[in-house]
Amino acid sequence: MSQRVEGKVAVVTGGSRGVGRAVAKRLVQEGASVIVTDINAEAGETTAAEIGARFVPQDVANEKDWRQLRELLEGEFGKLHILINNAAMLRSANPVEETLVGWQQMMRVNADSVFLGINTLLPLLAASGGGSIINMSSSSALMGMPHFSAYGAAKAAVRGITMSTAVYCKQAMNGVRCNTVHPDGINTPMIQDVASDLPPADEQSAMRAVPFMCEPEDIANTLLFLASDESRHINGAAICVDNSATIHPPHM
Repeated sequence: MSQRVEGKVAVVTGGSRGVGRAVAKRLVQEGASVIVTDINAEAGETTAAEIGARFVPQDVANEKDWRQLRELLEGEFGKLHILINNAAMLRSANPVEETLVGWQQMMRVNADSVFLGINTLLPLLAASGGGSIINMSSSSALMGMPHFSAYGAAKAAVRGITMSTAVYCKQAMNGVRCNTVHPDGINTPMIQDVASDLPPADEQSAMRAVPFMCEPEDIANTLLFLASDESRHINGAAICVDNSATIHPPHM
């Protein structure tokens, strides 16, 4: 039985931990050559060595780093089939508490990075015969979360560029698909780090939120499907991996 992404070349940004690590590991297991990028070089090198991937240091908000990554892909692989824009930052702040500096940083890391990835690597994907771009968005892009105002806005921008890219690729008939994945809470260090900054919740509210939480492997399995040819007719979709969180009345 053939592996699901055998022979494909994949880039996973923010791949040193959490969802990025889980999806990179899953892609390697299914036959892909995986390039993990991260701003944390030590953690990235360790992860890549442990899962059998290649590590490239990258600041995803830096256009020069994206150009260098493209040159590496062209020189060493000559192709690219899967781009997973996963790198992100998370901070809790409502619209009044947030600062312009904080807002702009969130946009650079969470939204500018996705634009740069698409802008720089889409031509290589098209030249490779097509492939899959998967952009990590969030349930906060689909519903109002006042304590994640800048984060939600950045993730909504990710959804916007995804739809534009999907239609562009369909019209260009270049074989590239572009989709977003929208988790609610994921049991990762990034979520755990910000938990203490959130307003305290009563026990009943906290217990109500538990069923919406998933593991990184749940997201990795979804991304593997979207990366594979099994999803060849899925383009421009917003895939919610949230156990109904985005359609769930909060009082129920």
